[in-house]
Amino acid sequence: MFDPIQLKSFLAVAETRNFTRAAERLGLSQPTISQHVRKLEAAAGRLLVARDTREVRLTDNGDAMAGFARTILAANDAASGYFSGAAMRGRLRFGTADDLAITGLPRILREFRQLYPQINLELTVSQSDQLHRRLKAGQLDLVFIKWVSGAQEGDVVKQDSFAWVGLEQTVLEPGRPVPIIVYPAPSLSRKLAIDALEAAGRTWRITCSTKQISGVLAAVRAGLGIAAMPTSLVPEDLKIITRRFDLPPVGDVDFTLIRNPLANTEVVDALTRAIMGRKLTPLSRRQ
Repeated sequence: MFDPIQLKSFLAVAETRNFTRAAERLGLSQPTISQHVRKLEAAAGRLLVARDTREVRLTDNGDAMAGFARTILAANDAASGYFSGAAMRGRLRFGTADDLAITGLPRILREFRQLYPQINLELTVSQSDQLHRRLKAGQLDLVFIKWVSGAQEGDVVKQDSFAWVGLEQTVLEPGRPVPIIVYPAPSLSRKLAIDALEAAGRTWRITCSTKQISGVLAAVRAGLGIAAMPTSLVPEDLKIITRRFDLPPVGDVDFTLIRNPLANTEVVDALTRAIMGRKLTPLSRRQ
């Protein structure tokens, strides 16, 4: 039986990658956080956190424990609320980037609604930049977006890099503009893709501009051009062709949860815990 208090301290370290920030988040001292993690490691009989003078990282066992901890704490919260008659309730306006919505996120949201049936979850699916603007305007409580790598805003769920994606039979003719499929501006992937091509001296032309990931994938599958996508979200029927045509690297991206500081903290924390550390591969891939 793992102590929920120790699990909360461990998760704070896992999510911040910093013992001091974890202590600040929970309102505890740094030595107390360290003691909780050591006791949890003793209970598990495994090393969960590796740290040196430069970084704090989770071991493979730590990654596994983080997933278990979120499940245990969520179930504990739901059970406590049920039997105390004080089940968590409230409104949660959640926004997600559309390509992140084609991952395992719908399953996570379904499980969340089962655990917290009295939370009124309102979902908005859009582009990352638009969601970020709406969050800052107070129109959303929590957003899950693709964000500039290393931006140090919000909680990073996953770090990834963009890759050029096309059909297996894709052909790019030497000296001709690279046909690209993009989102309308403003768009992180559009900006990074065009900047990378121009920095490498490659000319380009937009063959399709679409607001939805379904449109991007349809255009790529139709052979209209290539697109820059997060590597981990590439469907099985498409191929990463960056090296094949000596295309320039596009850049890194963080899948990030950013919260509205004025939102219901308890409700936002619950959904944040549900998403952090979960697998987010495309739904077409078997996990």
